[in-house]
Order: sequence, then structure tokens, then C-alpha cells
Amino acid sequence: MNSFSLWRLFTTDVVTAIASIVLIIFSVMSWAVIVEKIRLFRGVKRKKLSGAPDELIRPFDKNLWFLSMVAYVSPFIGLFGTVWGVMDSFASIGANQSVSIGVIAPGLAIALGTTALGLIVAIPAAIAHQIFTKRADDLYEELGGNNNVSFTSQK
Repeated sequence: MNSFSLWRLFTTDVVTAIASIVLIIFSVMSWAVIVEKIRLFRGVKRKKLSGAPDELIRPFDKNLWFLSMVAYVSPFIGLFGTVWGVMDSFASIGANQSVSIGVIAPGLAIALGTTALGLIVAIPAAIAHQIFTKRADDLYEELGGNNNVSFTSQK
């Protein structure tokens, strides 16, 4: 019995492997930002911040753009892998001159795998971006920043 494994996303063809590697790199980098922000916001609870709100909020706002970009781009990279896998399946049909599940299934499995990988990367980044943006805005207001315009939405 042939079962699907994530390893096939990296070993089938060059395009799928590159898309999968980019998604893994995005995932690792976004989790690094998430861990950095968790540590930073936990540290705020322990100490009292004072000074210019615009200066104090910069570390909390730093790299939030990356989480937003990963959340936005990763599903498209996964979708590209899906389209590539479907095209590969159609090419297999043409090469084998037959339509059977054995001909179509491998390409479709890879296609759906890259879609899943794209979503696995995008969802935590999107959630973290929203949470940390809200926390940074709240902290900015607490520090006495301009209540009419939030700092993180100005970028």
C-alpha cells in the first residue's frame, strides 16, 4: 500500500521542492518572530515602561510586517504547488494515454500536500499578527500615545 508522506513534497520535482522549502523557511522565520514577541510582551508585565510612547513601542511593532506577509503569501505559494501538481497529473495522463486513478493520484496528492503546507504556514502567522498588532496598539495607548491613530497601523 502506497501512502502519502510529506517527504514527497521535497523529492518529486524541482518546482514543488522549491515551493515547499520556501514555505518551511517562512514557517521557521515566522515562529521565530512569534517566540520573540511572546518573550517581549511577557517582559512588559514585569517592568514599568516610561518614556516617549513612539520610541518604546518600536520593539513591539518590529517584524510584524513579516508575519503579515507570510500570512498573505503562503497560501498563494501553496496554490502554485497545487496548480503545478494538477498540471503534472495532466501530463501523466498524456504520457500514459490513459485516465486511471494510478496515473492521476500521485500528482494530486502532491498538489494537495503543498496546499496544506501553505495553510499550515499561513494560519499561525495570521493569528499571531492580529494578536500582536492588537497588543502593541493597546500598549501604545497605555503609554499615552495618540489615541486617535494607532502606531502599528501607520506603517
